[in-house]
Amino acid sequence: MQNEELKFRVMQIEGPVQNPLMHSSDGQGYSSSVPGSYSHQTLAKVPPHQPSGQYNYSGSQNVSQLNNYQGPGQTLNRPPVAPFSGSPVQQTGPVPQVLLPALQNSASVSSASSFPSGASPPVLSNWQYSQTPACQPAGSQTSHFAHMTGTGSVQPPLSLSGNTNPPGNYQYAASPGGPPLQNSYMKPGSAPPPVTQPLTPPHPPARPPLGPLPVGGPPLIRPSTLIAGPPNTQSLLNSAANREGDATSAASDGSVVQNSYDAIEGGGLMATPHPSPAPPNLKMNRSVGYSYPALPPGYQNTSPPGAPGMQTSALQYPDGSKHFHQPALGTSHLTASMGGLSLQQEGLRPVNLLQERNILPTTLLKAPVPNLHEDIQKLNCNPELFRCTLTNIPQTQALLNKAKLPLGLLLHPFKDLSQLPVVTSSTIVRCRSCRTYINPFVSFLDQRRWKCNLCYRVNDVPEEFMYNPVTRVYGEPHKRPEVQNATIEFMAPSEYMLRPPQPPVYLFVFDVSHNAVETGYLNTVCQTLLDNLDLLPGNTRTKIGFITFDSTIHFYSLQEGLSQPQMLIVSDIEDVFIPMPENLLVNLNENKELIQDLLRTLPQMFTKSLETQSALGPALQAAFKLMSPTGGRISVFQTQLPSVGMGALKSREEPNQRATAKDIHLTPSTDFYKKLALDCSGQQVAVDLFLLSGQCSDLASLGCISRYSAGSVYYYQAYHHKHNPVQVEKLQKELKRYLTRKIGFEAVMRIRCTKGLSIHTFHGNFFVRSTDLLSLPNVNPDAGYAVQMSVEESLTDMQVVSFQSALLYTSSKGERRIRVHTMCLPVVTTLSDVYLGADVQAITGLLANMAVDRSVSATLSDARDALVNAVIDSLSAYRSSVLSVQQPGLMAPYSLRLFPLYVLALLKQKAFQTGTNARLDERIFTMCQVKNQPLVYLMLMTHPSLYRVDNLTDEGALNINDRTIPQPPILQLSVEKLSRDGAYLMDAGSVMFLWIGKNCGQSFISQVLGVPNYGSIPQNMTHLPELETAESIRTIAFISWLREQRPFFPILYIIKDDSPLKSSFLQNMIEDRTESALSYYEFLLHIQQQVNK
Repeated sequence: MQNEELKFRVMQIEGPVQNPLMHSSDGQGYSSSVPGSYSHQTLAKVPPHQPSGQYNYSGSQNVSQLNNYQGPGQTLNRPPVAPFSGSPVQQTGPVPQVLLPALQNSASVSSASSFPSGASPPVLSNWQYSQTPACQPAGSQTSHFAHMTGTGSVQPPLSLSGNTNPPGNYQYAASPGGPPLQNSYMKPGSAPPPVTQPLTPPHPPARPPLGPLPVGGPPLIRPSTLIAGPPNTQSLLNSAANREGDATSAASDGSVVQNSYDAIEGGGLMATPHPSPAPPNLKMNRSVGYSYPALPPGYQNTSPPGAPGMQTSALQYPDGSKHFHQPALGTSHLTASMGGLSLQQEGLRPVNLLQERNILPTTLLKAPVPNLHEDIQKLNCNPELFRCTLTNIPQTQALLNKAKLPLGLLLHPFKDLSQLPVVTSSTIVRCRSCRTYINPFVSFLDQRRWKCNLCYRVNDVPEEFMYNPVTRVYGEPHKRPEVQNATIEFMAPSEYMLRPPQPPVYLFVFDVSHNAVETGYLNTVCQTLLDNLDLLPGNTRTKIGFITFDSTIHFYSLQEGLSQPQMLIVSDIEDVFIPMPENLLVNLNENKELIQDLLRTLPQMFTKSLETQSALGPALQAAFKLMSPTGGRISVFQTQLPSVGMGALKSREEPNQRATAKDIHLTPSTDFYKKLALDCSGQQVAVDLFLLSGQCSDLASLGCISRYSAGSVYYYQAYHHKHNPVQVEKLQKELKRYLTRKIGFEAVMRIRCTKGLSIHTFHGNFFVRSTDLLSLPNVNPDAGYAVQMSVEESLTDMQVVSFQSALLYTSSKGERRIRVHTMCLPVVTTLSDVYLGADVQAITGLLANMAVDRSVSATLSDARDALVNAVIDSLSAYRSSVLSVQQPGLMAPYSLRLFPLYVLALLKQKAFQTGTNARLDERIFTMCQVKNQPLVYLMLMTHPSLYRVDNLTDEGALNINDRTIPQPPILQLSVEKLSRDGAYLMDAGSVMFLWIGKNCGQSFISQVLGVPNYGSIPQNMTHLPELETAESIRTIAFISWLREQRPFFPILYIIKDDSPLKSSFLQNMIEDRTESALSYYEFLLHIQQQVNK
């Protein structure tokens, strides 16, 4: 014990005497006697073995060959839902199991999410959107679970439908937040029938190699040979390597731990049907809405209510309850052919891209409206929350393959909303077979039964659901909020909890090495924390703690009764332990004065430090041990390459090799941070990384700590409070948003889809805990996710399909909540209809996610080739199979007219560009953004918006909160559109440029910039003065409005012709030629050459 005491020394921090704590932290509503509650960590030393419930990294799971690393696009295959037959279905592979009586660690799964040792991922020349092997007939069912091992016994999942619960209280509330959920959708009209062309074989022979590009272009040549075998070999390999789907997992001590969250959320497409018998499903037309497509036995002699031309007869219900009249939104209200929209002809109109140069809309592009009846469409999910790459779903995989477009979903599930119906009820109505939440697109067969829109099982309506507390009417279940809102939030009852809801716990970990102190970031961060301490999301149970580190680790005891914080230094970084664990995370409200004292003192404590080493790895290990008992959020600030202890790294950037697409180190150099992130995920801890560095810090390795723990990455290149002061404001603004935005703890998310569709790859920051259950220790409103899908079974007899995401989380107030989004889309049978419903922005966003994975698993040049080939393939398929008359030029359907432009923009983005501009960490950070940004921000970073702002007027302006916001038209990204007489604002998402032409009008220069003439504009100007002129008010209002639309803070750079930043401005001119990429016109010529081969 004496040796232990020598490992740390105690030092008093100078400061004023503080008040003692008001009361002890036992009054948090947390009792240590409750099973599964949080026990305080009292260990003085970490035991040499891993405790039960942590990940086991042995054998082939040791991820040393990280050139095979897949990134967060974890590819998994799962079988489609089988139709319910009234008896349990035999299944192979992993199955969710019932909750254990004891509340065990829910996330103990083996983490084999990379390839087995020695396995090398195949390098494919293009993406194969098919999950069906080439030798298999189209439309037949495939199940890749033959490649997986799963020996869990089949047990029924928990019955969480709540049918046996007594009626409870209801509350409906609106949640404050961002823009309202409103859409304007068009009515169906009439149009000629769709063009049908003879179908080509689903797997055409490989094309000969493509010809060379015009001189000076990037290497976009398609490799001439294709890898033999199933089209998506990479997915199958990953499926075999990923064992997260096992319902039971071996912990490090060999014990078996239940995957309890899977049982709580209710199983996905692998859920075992409920053992109780169900009414037999008749052969029915699968429609949507509240119509009665067909009636089960006992009701077949009566006509459906409201059937046209027939007298409605009252159905006799067994309980004698009164029949209700329901609006029939069935098959007759879905357009029979997809020629329904009034814009149909425009949508299918071929566009010659080489002739029609002005195709960029002058306003922001909106998501296409699905071709559904307006009564159904008005209930559909807001596309800002839930969006599909194809708003017309192909009926078969063969049709999808022929279109050469990716099928996938893009989600923004936790977005801030101004209107969110919140339901408090003891009964959450869900399908007893596939566990889908009741939603606007189910069918009510009668007053007592509803039919699931995902698996078509008929379910009983619980007695409590018969009463509508909004209208106070009994017998109208179809009018309840759950069936009237595609986005809804449930207050979850206790059966949705594995343990009492955790308190909000925030731990801040600061780099205080000499390099860190030099940047001056601690002043900014500590002051921002002081300013926003009262705004941290939470309640009376909120806890907070601090760790600092250089070559040693410093803890801060904020014990009750101390007059000032106490610093505890642990110098043994090889074997980190937690001194006095009970006083390091303390109640925020009860210890506020001590915490404020520490934040005021910290920036000055290390000003004379000469310690240059950085022990980031051991500091993160210590943070993990401190947070494990409760879970929560770790915010780590790092300014250099970690140099000592576990996780130490060496610089891998070679500046002279930046220009080539080869040998770029996009893969992690160590698996330490990924393993630690998975440990964190298992204990409900997320890690957010703030990297403030001027030197290469190997973000490819460090980023894993956030990627797999569902955290976020922030990057401030060359941060310095004096040399780069504009970064200070950016850090302040973004940190304030980070600290004060809402947060969800211990969350899981599952995405379900109609039987016949299958999800196989996920993109975003998370860990796939079981086949389709995403583990999100923290969820934030600024994170986006994407999934890739395939058509496993032919969608015959289906006119519509549905998708549903369910996010189960604990709010900062300690409430367990479930946020559900449901989307309904039509099914089509012709190729022209598939193209008609293409969402070009969603397609670009999904391809960008896929390209990041390709860059990591193969090479950057492979990813670039695949992006170009995606354009070539889709436009070739359109030309050969849809166009009835072959025309000269490069023809594209109107819906895909911007596809080549957006792909060219991706090739010029920092994530995928070649040339000397992109530093390695900058490139990796952009890739992190691609994987974690909601689509609207990703598109802005990919294809910036350009506006002329020296002639702003109030014509067409928005009026928001008594402010007039001008709406200038969006211009094409070409120098041709610039005039030396004007001023132009480029909004590139995370940065803005205001370019002032040399002959810009004197009135703009003086009345907006506040300087007498063009020559007086300073070189490093980043702010507009607030002047009392109409021009200044309009310009500032417009820029402020743009900034308010996003969660990050774009710096505004005001540049002239001789400004050093002019090159960055011109780099974003997507349509112009750069040193390493073609102009838009040259790119179109190259695409035409390949399409016409």
